[in-house]
Amino acid sequence: MRVVIASDAWRPQVNGVVRSLENVAAHACSLGADVHFVTPDAFTTVPLPSYGEIRLALAGTRRLRRMLAELKPDFVHIATEGPIGLAMRRVCLAEGRGFTTSYHTRFPEYLAARLPVPERWSYAALRRFHNAGAGVMVSTPTLERELGARGFANIMRWSRGVDADLFRPRADMRGALGVPGPVFLYVGRVAVEKNIEAFLKLDLPGTKVVVGDGPARARLQQSFPQARFLGTLTGEKLAEVYAASDVFVFPSLTDTFGIVLLEALASGLPVAAFPVTGPLDVVGGTGCGVLDMDLRNAALAALDIDRGLCRDLALTYSWQASAGQFFDNIVRANASAGGVPLAA
Repeated sequence: MRVVIASDAWRPQVNGVVRSLENVAAHACSLGADVHFVTPDAFTTVPLPSYGEIRLALAGTRRLRRMLAELKPDFVHIATEGPIGLAMRRVCLAEGRGFTTSYHTRFPEYLAARLPVPERWSYAALRRFHNAGAGVMVSTPTLERELGARGFANIMRWSRGVDADLFRPRADMRGALGVPGPVFLYVGRVAVEKNIEAFLKLDLPGTKVVVGDGPARARLQQSFPQARFLGTLTGEKLAEVYAASDVFVFPSLTDTFGIVLLEALASGLPVAAFPVTGPLDVVGGTGCGVLDMDLRNAALAALDIDRGLCRDLALTYSWQASAGQFFDNIVRANASAGGVPLAA
């Protein structure tokens, strides 16, 4: 089957959306799918105000119609609610094409953290966006229940995976960062919605290490000079930092999953986090993390967790299974809808 995936998030961005889509593409052939992406690469782009590393595509419906006519997809999946996603949605509705969507990011909470926009307004817009499709994919049971309560329809589960060969325990890396231990690690975007300041303010022994970049980095680096900011790392360099750390601290209150949680667990790192969507679904009740509204208590208690237990949990997730779930959802959703969107 030929699938077109429209996404405003794409390389060189480093985030969970891009990683999820890259792994869908990597396993598509083995699952009988031929994937083509519509991303900002195909359009003129402008920087997102206050977040210049994210670029917004000036996507027009006429260009998208031509692209779909050339690609002749069996299915269309809209991964994001940005300019490309909005334009693709309009084209699909105008042409009577069925499509699926995915809910990756809590935009209402992110927007409210920056601007005085009531969350209910943003959720109303998102509900209209997603309910026009044949199905919306979410990553966790908690998010499924939450969106269902907000009136989102035709919700489908799409979990995530981890490269357990890359992210693995490496005994020779312990102490390799050359900082006083224990090492408490954060990996992800350095932005206000990630709540990193809650981590950096904690009174903890050893050293706090931050991997990632974003608009809040300069301010946080100046405010917390005792923390180590390593910038964006990928591949082996990132895997080595995970393996050289002692606890993974996940301060976000708004993430829908957190692929970094799986990367940390696969590296043998226990997780300290708030008891919210993402951590609750990945580590809640597993013994591989401590979830507490007192993040300091969680971080200290996580030091006593068996690293082997964390690795075992991560091995229950795979990108192959994640991709299979993605394509199964597309086929099932479009079959249920008869190939026609459920609501305009």
